[in-house]
Amino acid sequence: MRSLSSSAFESMAELSSFAVLLVLLLSCSRFSSTEAYDALDPTGNITIKWDVMSWTPDGYVAVVTIYNFQQYRHIQAPGWTLGWTWAKKEVIWGMMGGQTTEQGDCSRFKGNIPHCCKKDPTVVDLLPGTPYNQQIANCCKGGVINSWVQDPSNAASSFQVSVGAAGTTNKTVRLPKNFTLKAPGPGYTCGPAKIVRPSKFVTADKRRVTQALMTWNITCTYSQFLAQKTPTCCVSLSSFYNETIVNCPMCTCGCQDNVTEPGSCVNPESPYLASAVSGPGKLSNTPLVQCTSHMCPIRVHWHVKLNYKEYWRVKVTITNFNYRMNYTQWNLVVQHPNFDNLTKIFSFNYKSLTPYAGLNDTAMLWGVKFYNDLLMQAGPLGNVQSELLFRKDKSTFTFEKGWAFPRRIYFNGDNCVMPPPDAYPWLPNAGSRPIVSLLYPAFTIVSLLVFLLAFAQ
Repeated sequence: MRSLSSSAFESMAELSSFAVLLVLLLSCSRFSSTEAYDALDPTGNITIKWDVMSWTPDGYVAVVTIYNFQQYRHIQAPGWTLGWTWAKKEVIWGMMGGQTTEQGDCSRFKGNIPHCCKKDPTVVDLLPGTPYNQQIANCCKGGVINSWVQDPSNAASSFQVSVGAAGTTNKTVRLPKNFTLKAPGPGYTCGPAKIVRPSKFVTADKRRVTQALMTWNITCTYSQFLAQKTPTCCVSLSSFYNETIVNCPMCTCGCQDNVTEPGSCVNPESPYLASAVSGPGKLSNTPLVQCTSHMCPIRVHWHVKLNYKEYWRVKVTITNFNYRMNYTQWNLVVQHPNFDNLTKIFSFNYKSLTPYAGLNDTAMLWGVKFYNDLLMQAGPLGNVQSELLFRKDKSTFTFEKGWAFPRRIYFNGDNCVMPPPDAYPWLPNAGSRPIVSLLYPAFTIVSLLVFLLAFAQ
């Protein structure tokens, strides 16, 4: 066989390097274009509807409503923050059901002072207990909006705004630009405002329909990568047929680094626990997690508990390791092929999610109201649990190759990190690993006998 020259080797090496670089570039472009796409909720989004209800001498009065059309992702405390940039020199004369965080420079006004003069106002929801003369429908919940499946009656939030120095007709009004939604941190990307058909409203007696003078919509989509750079939850696994407990991967949500970041975690046995929990960062909801190998605020444990002739049983436990967070209205989304044969679930609510027609392998679970819908902060009470009973489908059911464990788990809409597949608990009579475990004791006994015989001589 003819040998390759050095120049040929160099050409092949350059070609291989180019191929690797091309693959990396393609993978990066694919990631950036789909980072806001959720395969389990492909049409989920938050829609902001801006309805102009009446004209004023120098502008208009509008009702702004934030609709959460996401099936399982909700906006938790401290709530949403909405911002935009005015197209002209508009000001906000007054608001109901919400308020801007800053007034801005209103020195050019004499007499009546506007509520906000900033070019880029930031609006937040009012808190529960606000006086009735400052409320409108769907306001004053501290910015908390529940998910569409879990609580559709509380999946929207509204405020009223009186805008001045703006157009007074459909032809002269200019749409705001650069909408931003923080819920409660970054994570949502909002598109431009688009004029749509005016919204219609039915009166309480359902005998008359009115409509807005003008309506525009803004659509915002969620990206977990934008929301936080590190994961927020992880999954551990165990089973009745194997003593191995597969923990969350090491440093899943960060590593313990008390040298460069003092106070990055806290030991539950520490005498300074109380002062650390109530210390700096409490009001800003900065996570303070218990010191663990994975450093995640939330761990979901899936335990294959029992095996019957016609059924099999699973125990699910959610543990909160965050000392500064009570998760209200929490939810869990689990993907497993046997959910089409779920027979019974104990102490959790359940709804089947079918993101694609004919495929029933995804379930949404959440707590029972006034019982376990509040996942307490880290500590003895910081966990909730339930059990699921599945009917076996003889054509697909098996305990081999990790089939009994979930394919994907979301907590509050964020994808949890799963252990690597080769670490899953295995059946005692499957694979090469149990052979090693059987040979090891035999080898130990033989070595001991040899040692005793040598000692006896």
